[in-house]
Amino acid sequence: MRAGLFPEPLKRRARSDAPYLENCRVSLRNAAFTLIEMVLSVALMSLILTGGYLCLNAAFASQKIVEPRSEILHTARVAMGLLTSDLRSACTLSPDVEFLGMERTVGEVRADNLDFATHHYKPKRLREGDYAQISYFVESEPATGELILWRRRNPMIAQDPLSGGVREEIARGVHSLRVEYYDGYDWFDSWGELNSARKEKKSSRYASNLYGMPEAVRITLSFENDQGVAKKKKTANPEAKKEPPLVFQTVARLNLAAYANSTSTGGGSTNLTGAGSPDTGGNPSGGSVQR
Repeated sequence: MRAGLFPEPLKRRARSDAPYLENCRVSLRNAAFTLIEMVLSVALMSLILTGGYLCLNAAFASQKIVEPRSEILHTARVAMGLLTSDLRSACTLSPDVEFLGMERTVGEVRADNLDFATHHYKPKRLREGDYAQISYFVESEPATGELILWRRRNPMIAQDPLSGGVREEIARGVHSLRVEYYDGYDWFDSWGELNSARKEKKSSRYASNLYGMPEAVRITLSFENDQGVAKKKKTANPEAKKEPPLVFQTVARLNLAAYANSTSTGGGSTNLTGAGSPDTGGNPSGGSVQR
């Protein structure tokens, strides 16, 4: 009975497939990677992982460099915008001090002062107009030694135009602030004077930067470029090479300077005939006004 379970054709077919099945079993026993193939695979995988790590590390390093610089760029854009907006609408500060720009330093760093009045002000309270007394100055923070750019605004006409009002922080991490003044012919490092007695003797033989208002102001503001570095790392390696500061410069023309100089008392108005543009170094630029 058991012999009759498998017909004769099936038996012949099983006998004919026996060599093929034997070859399959042999090939399955020999199916594996050789040593050379394994070494090549490991080497290729190491190269791929190393390349990925280097790319990722470079991306993180670039992010550490770009993020602080983008913040500095934004801070510089805001500070320059405030300075130029106030200067374009600058007017006479007081009969004794029309416009004052002082060259000064904080430690070994150039940190100039700037005092003037402006019509670039939006009234916030009663009895206020579009007039404010403005001061820009740099101070060092006692705790950290970091230089900070401040702005003082007083919307009232004070007896002392150089004090009073409220001051606000404009920018941190300042490296230096240099302000230059253009009278139509030359650039000066300072403008105006605090000695009011000089006003009575003012005449054309005195330097033009001692009275009146400048035609333009050139502002050079630089920021520390290593603000993203931890302070612990700075103190741990004080001899580490510092990055050069990021420097920003702009020129703001005082739109009301000609009118203020023409109406100033004591005959100290500036003759603007032939005065050139501040960008051309005094070359005639046309459109000059003689008051």
